[in-house]
Amino acid sequence: MKHVNRLKRLALATICCLALVFSAQAQEEDKFSMNVTLNSDQFFGFYPFFSGGYSVSDKLDFTFYGILWSGGTGGGWGNWTEFGMGVSFEASESISITPQIGFLGGNLLSSATAGPGIMGDGIVPNLTVGLSTERLEGEFYLGYYAPLREEGSTLAYTHYWLNAGYKALDFLSFGAHWEHLILSGGSDVDESSDVYQWVGPYLQFSNPNGSTWARFAFGSDVLEGNDSFYKLTVGMGF
Repeated sequence: MKHVNRLKRLALATICCLALVFSAQAQEEDKFSMNVTLNSDQFFGFYPFFSGGYSVSDKLDFTFYGILWSGGTGGGWGNWTEFGMGVSFEASESISITPQIGFLGGNLLSSATAGPGIMGDGIVPNLTVGLSTERLEGEFYLGYYAPLREEGSTLAYTHYWLNAGYKALDFLSFGAHWEHLILSGGSDVDESSDVYQWVGPYLQFSNPNGSTWARFAFGSDVLEGNDSFYKLTVGMGF
């Protein structure tokens, strides 16, 4: 009888230990998040993007991201690739602020696509501000693409966008998108000039639990000589 009781106590202790281990593992997994999006527009072509974060505290995350520009136009820019890290903090219950810094491999910035693809093609300090309430959504992004190395004629770009929308239903939202790309400078660039400036509506369908979504934006390029724009994004959260 005593032997049976010992076995029962041992089994109970083992179950408790396993429960604690699995609980701790679940808590660690809850701290990690990752999103992957597949994007396509008529300037950059097709480019996958991923972003991830690890919760350091209730209001602060360590973040990382990557853009495979090489899937589209960037394939001719030395297999252009961007990877970066930063932090994200909650300014309020509905606003998040994420400063990051990215590094590039390729040849767009270091040689205006003339030289070989190199690591250290450029550096990208960037900032993203997100808005999410029960009914409103929005995002502002600003990034400055500066050359790190000089392998010929260098280039620098400023890229920013702003979108804001209304969550009409649990699975449906719509709003407006404005995006601007500027050739800001370079070794042979006398003054900055606009590359494109897109303005138009967007429509988004989302799983109510936030795990998947699809957004289509379209409209006009307001620059003289340019035509319409289109931008399609499919996203998955993990």
